[in-house]
Amino acid sequence: MVLGKVRGLAIYFDNLNESNMPVFSGGDSVSGRVVVDVTGDVRVKSLNINARGVAKVRWTESRNAGANTAYAQNYTEEVEYLNHYDTLIGEERDEDCPEEGLTVLHAGLHEFAFSFNLPQMALATSFEGKHGSVRYWVKAELHRPWLLPVKVKKEFIVFEHIDINTPLLLAPQGGTKEKTLCCWFCVSGPISLSAKIERKGYTPGESIQIFAEVENASSRVVVPKAALYQTQTFFANGKGKQIQQLVSNLRGDSLPQGKSQSWEGKLLKIPPVSPSILDCPVIRVEYALVVYVDVPGGLNLSLSLPVVIGTIPLHACSSRTSSISSNCSNLSWLGLPERPEAPPSYCDLAVSESHRQVCLQGCDRSDEEGEDGGSLLAYITEFRYLPPPLYSEVDPYPEHVEVCGAQEVRRPDMCPSR
Repeated sequence: MVLGKVRGLAIYFDNLNESNMPVFSGGDSVSGRVVVDVTGDVRVKSLNINARGVAKVRWTESRNAGANTAYAQNYTEEVEYLNHYDTLIGEERDEDCPEEGLTVLHAGLHEFAFSFNLPQMALATSFEGKHGSVRYWVKAELHRPWLLPVKVKKEFIVFEHIDINTPLLLAPQGGTKEKTLCCWFCVSGPISLSAKIERKGYTPGESIQIFAEVENASSRVVVPKAALYQTQTFFANGKGKQIQQLVSNLRGDSLPQGKSQSWEGKLLKIPPVSPSILDCPVIRVEYALVVYVDVPGGLNLSLSLPVVIGTIPLHACSSRTSSISSNCSNLSWLGLPERPEAPPSYCDLAVSESHRQVCLQGCDRSDEEGEDGGSLLAYITEFRYLPPPLYSEVDPYPEHVEVCGAQEVRRPDMCPSR
């Protein structure tokens, strides 16, 4: 037998997305093949795979301990989401007989299938940050007698789905702020900012519609702007480290003194970014839309609105519901007036006194024909055409009952005459 060599070892995943990428979610089945390319005959002890998923944080801080000394402190934290081990070739062997039970691979390509399920739990989305990452991979190791093992590692992507079609993420976000500029004894008028977005949840590729109103009563020329920021927060050893990055921004027109400016759905496009990571104990990725007024020579007036970047886009029915909630003050799209008409007053609906008397006379004639039914009809008709009583917290007709012996005597002065 001519001993051969291992020419190559590779891992291929089966289920790829439209971009030819291995993308999975919690509970999905991950399957693939380990391909071994050998020249000649190769004796193999074992071929193993190890699938892992780890969220890891690491950074270093330097501290001065004196004039000539300094030391560095490392902050490291790790959370494991997946650890699956499987043997594709080989099994447990007697260490005294290392040559026993070896598998011989002949020249050519050899494929070995593998499959495992991701845990049914909230997994952290794959992420790469400055001080930490969330990574998932499959590692294959080919062991041969008396030789170093051959290893290969292939990463795959995990998305923890965030459905933006939930009431919490469909709720409008908004706020109002005001600021007065002053310099020594000179005080100018206030700058007011009011902003609103139609919902909290978005997906990459969408545009955020910004509704804003800026009034400049100060003596300076200001500029309204908006920006979408990503905030990465890393936790390790009881300490946190935060990084903020600009994702997208836009600028309005300059606003001179005494002028106002309105944004009626100004669009801010969301570029391809990582989804929000909200449940990982060591890494958080959050987003916020900051609508602000750039004040030259002073502190900006800003309003921060939280935004969640999800993975499941907005459904058609949810889009209409969100549109209704965001345009509750503007009903023109329904073909209705913006301000509903007032209900008619009682005077417009009440009949005239002559018509009422005619109705009562008709009831009296019915009374002669049938005493019981006619009197009841007269009472109902008279009650129907009476004007409504005026509201009062004091009863205008209190009834005081005095008990005299076994008889009840009503005081006539307290009861209205019929």
